[in-house]
Amino acid sequence: MTPVIALVGRPNVGKSTLFNRFTRSRDAIVADFAGLTRDRHYGTGRLGRRAFIAIDTGGFEPQADEGSIYREMARQTRQAVAEADVVIFLVDVRAGLSAQDHEIAEYLRQLGKPCVLGANKAEGLRGGSANLAEFYELGLGEVLPLSAAHGRGVRAVLEAALDALGVEEPPEDEDAPEEGEGVIRLAVAGRPNVGKSTLINAWLGEERLVAFDLPGTTRDAISVPFEREGQKFELIDTAGLRRKGKVFEAVEKFSVVKTLQAIESANVVLLLLDATQGVTDQDAHIAGFILESGRAVALAVNKWDVADDYQRELLRRSIDMRLAFMQFARLHFISAQKRQGLKPLWTSLTQAYQAAMRHLPTPQLTRALQEAVQFQQPRRSGMYRPKLRYAHQGGMNPPVVVVHGNSLDGITDTYRRYLEGRFRRAFNLEGTPLRVQLKTSVNPYATEK
Repeated sequence: MTPVIALVGRPNVGKSTLFNRFTRSRDAIVADFAGLTRDRHYGTGRLGRRAFIAIDTGGFEPQADEGSIYREMARQTRQAVAEADVVIFLVDVRAGLSAQDHEIAEYLRQLGKPCVLGANKAEGLRGGSANLAEFYELGLGEVLPLSAAHGRGVRAVLEAALDALGVEEPPEDEDAPEEGEGVIRLAVAGRPNVGKSTLINAWLGEERLVAFDLPGTTRDAISVPFEREGQKFELIDTAGLRRKGKVFEAVEKFSVVKTLQAIESANVVLLLLDATQGVTDQDAHIAGFILESGRAVALAVNKWDVADDYQRELLRRSIDMRLAFMQFARLHFISAQKRQGLKPLWTSLTQAYQAAMRHLPTPQLTRALQEAVQFQQPRRSGMYRPKLRYAHQGGMNPPVVVVHGNSLDGITDTYRRYLEGRFRRAFNLEGTPLRVQLKTSVNPYATEK
């Protein structure tokens, strides 16, 4: 089994920076801001041929008050420690030993799990041994100095963690499958506080993500592996997107960038709406970005159980008006908190992915094109009527249909949408954008006199 390493410590000691070092990525948002990480964040890393899973956690406050966001973060950290084989307890050598460090150390000692004590931010300090000495009173053994920001001492800490488990370097396996092969990346997007984390927790059957009645609880794009009916998924909980004028903190700007990147890198996107608030301009902007990115998509209206008849009617009308360009996506009414309507939603998400990756044979595309032209020909453009000859597939995710012919510059947007609808019905392309490209044949004798 691949060993699991949990990074634990009080807020702002550099856990996310060390996580990015371990995983050689920028998956975790890093800023000089306490309490930035709130959920458990998983990533894979490798030391030589020794693979491992790293878990980044939020600032750990074991004695946080009941009902606060820090209490939820502490629960996430405890879950990460329970899942881990070894814990790296990170302290801040510049800030010195604190009472909170003592509380965390006492909690870790009671568990009896292998623990490595790393003293971060040790770069450029004179008399380093004197600064490290006070951390020995935590009773967790040797204190290893490191600088996660500069990469110094990181390898020594990681080796100590893997050596504590007796993990040996395995032999090379030339036939090992590529990581991520056959995995569907599913991103859940929407405005703040629509229930994205609650929905993912309902899917997983555990409190995997911090779900709190506070807009902006999720600040990072959190990836969670999941398997359903033999199909592997990577669930991505994104930060809620607000209007540009309401994004004030630099941290929140990073969150917006991570969310947009998560949408672009996903195979399928679930756009979550709030039944009690209707479809806002921001919902339409997010839907437009999903469409521009060419992602397969499904729509779900959350909190349907608490909406009254008037709110439901207004919502249906606003969806028809503001999200008319998303008519190809299936619409579901759900309650993430009560776990209602989730099974049909899974069916739509899977079918949307299959439609986005569908192979469209050239003979069938050409036949569908010819049938569309027979049913309704394009309008004349000047002296000539556009002539559509044949079609072939130009790409997947989203599907691209390339139509060849003569005088296609005269094809109107209305007729292009008509062709798109015919192709959708012919190949059952529900849940994915479809792009129709027109290529006109060039007359080689047009310039001759």
